[in-house]
Amino acid sequence: MKCYLPVWAPLASGPWCVVEPPATLDIYTAVLENTAECGQCWRKWITFQPFLHRVFVLLLCAPGFMKVLSQLTHVGEVTEEQFIARFESLKKAGGYFIVVVEDTKRGTIVATGTLMVEQKFIHCCGTRGRMEDVVVTDECRGKQLGKLLLVTLKLLSKSLGCYKITLECLPKNVAFYEKFDYKTSPESYMQCRFLA
Repeated sequence: MKCYLPVWAPLASGPWCVVEPPATLDIYTAVLENTAECGQCWRKWITFQPFLHRVFVLLLCAPGFMKVLSQLTHVGEVTEEQFIARFESLKKAGGYFIVVVEDTKRGTIVATGTLMVEQKFIHCCGTRGRMEDVVVTDECRGKQLGKLLLVTLKLLSKSLGCYKITLECLPKNVAFYEKFDYKTSPESYMQCRFLA
């Protein structure tokens, strides 16, 4: 069982960059190039060695991925067939960018976050980024992985031309997100649930 992902590797100067992905990748990932901006943003967060930071691409099975998500919310019993079908559906729809962090010593995913890009008529037919499902597994918290995910998703949305990126969070997490230039808005977050 393997994940096929473009590998992130340290440069001699310190920041991490994307190693040129093979042409067979299923999702376009070149938007995260090693620019000066990316290097400066990542430099202060990348202080760990046994982790690889990657964009979720061609997927057969991702050890630890569903376990990490289950620490965020209810996941349910998902079969391999359902998992692959959903991945293919997201890939076909476009606009979904799932970033993962893998613990290379254990060969398992320990953190993930998703950028959803919405196409709009407003803002001159602009695009809006929405950050979803950001979570770090319990045993890897405190290692700056959450910060790494946030910086990556923010840079990715900017690289894709989004006019803004938004997220929803619990009140206790507001101060954390404010460190990354997120601000509370006057709008109220509302929902209408159809499933318990």
